Amino acid sequence: MNPPPEHPVTDRVREAMAVSLRGCEELLPQEDWLKKLARSEATGQPLRIKLGLDPTAPDIHVGHTVVLNKMRQLQDLGHVVIFLIGDFTSMIGDPSGRNATRPPLTREQIEANAQTYFAQAGMVLDRAKTEIRYNSEWSDPLGARGMIQLASRYTLARMLERDDFSKRLKAGAPISVHELLYPLMQGYDSVALKSDLELGGTDQKFNLLVGRALQQEYGQEPQCILTMPLLEGLDGVEKMSKSKNNYIGITEDANTMFAKTMSISDEQMWRWYTLLSFRPEAEIGRLRAEVAGGRNPMDAKVMLAREITARFHSGPAADAAEQDFRRRAAGGVPDEIPEVSLAGAPLPIGALLKQAGLVPSTSEAMRMVEQGGVRIDGAVVSDKALKVAAGTCVVQVGKRKFVRVTLGT
Repeated sequence: MNPPPEHPVTDRVREAMAVSLRGCEELLPQEDWLKKLARSEATGQPLRIKLGLDPTAPDIHVGHTVVLNKMRQLQDLGHVVIFLIGDFTSMIGDPSGRNATRPPLTREQIEANAQTYFAQAGMVLDRAKTEIRYNSEWSDPLGARGMIQLASRYTLARMLERDDFSKRLKAGAPISVHELLYPLMQGYDSVALKSDLELGGTDQKFNLLVGRALQQEYGQEPQCILTMPLLEGLDGVEKMSKSKNNYIGITEDANTMFAKTMSISDEQMWRWYTLLSFRPEAEIGRLRAEVAGGRNPMDAKVMLAREITARFHSGPAADAAEQDFRRRAAGGVPDEIPEVSLAGAPLPIGALLKQAGLVPSTSEAMRMVEQGGVRIDGAVVSDKALKVAAGTCVVQVGKRKFVRVTLGT
């Protein structure tokens, strides 16, 4: 028989747990986090929630905001949010997910990037309620003696269990000693800040667990860890990255931000809703059911694009961006185009293109979708499994083929 919890699990605690779990990959250990939430509710003492980011580049894209959104949700519950700038750890270089040593940044590069980091993160977080820290505050004073003492609290065997280290070791690829220090220093941040919860992407799980282990070594209550998925970019395949040119920068102009959001596939849209939207899950569920029942998915995508654009610009800017998008989408349509009526809604995109006479076969339709050559009401179709709902829309294939399709059930 399990012992009764130290503090009662109220409805507010359950709601806070639901907020914590929304969209997350893992929350470990869930039982410990529930106890922390219950204790906080009973005592009125907010929990300390940490997110560390190394300023390795000057700009943030919406993929980075997945974890920032979670921070904001927990911040709105009344907890202390600590935005930690890893100015010390940046000089080591995080090897997470890499099969080669990453060159460390210079102090000048770090300082230049850090200047813009929080200004951009403040577009998501409540700046007035966010604690900003730099890990050089406690890492620099450690000195050689302190680093040796810290290193004595974690074993090499456990360090080499890390996936990227073990792969490089087996492949005979070099692992520099300074790389082994990175997880230790990130973990020591949790000790210095006495964090109750640390957030990160799925690629940070090992580092977050090191923090939990070091807190135990230093006699602290170990933090819980919450990992968020890595957001796929505009292509729907690779994780969002500037190097892959599949990103939306949060400082991009409103028109570009809106149009890029409209370019994602209909299926990918729902993942973006889960990870980027602040709408209640029940509302998103109702919207998804409406689309499955025949509502035009473009309506839902416009709502998502408006929300994202308004967050980083303003409501009026999102209105103007929508008008610009619709104007551009309609601008290339000839005054007179063929019209066709079809039945069978919702109709697969391949069948619709073939029946509308836009392509000779469904295989050609799939090829055109893959190449980004199909648009519905100006929005690029990238989902080969798309089923078009009942209604009237302008379908375009290539640069010159247009048909106004009225689709019935």
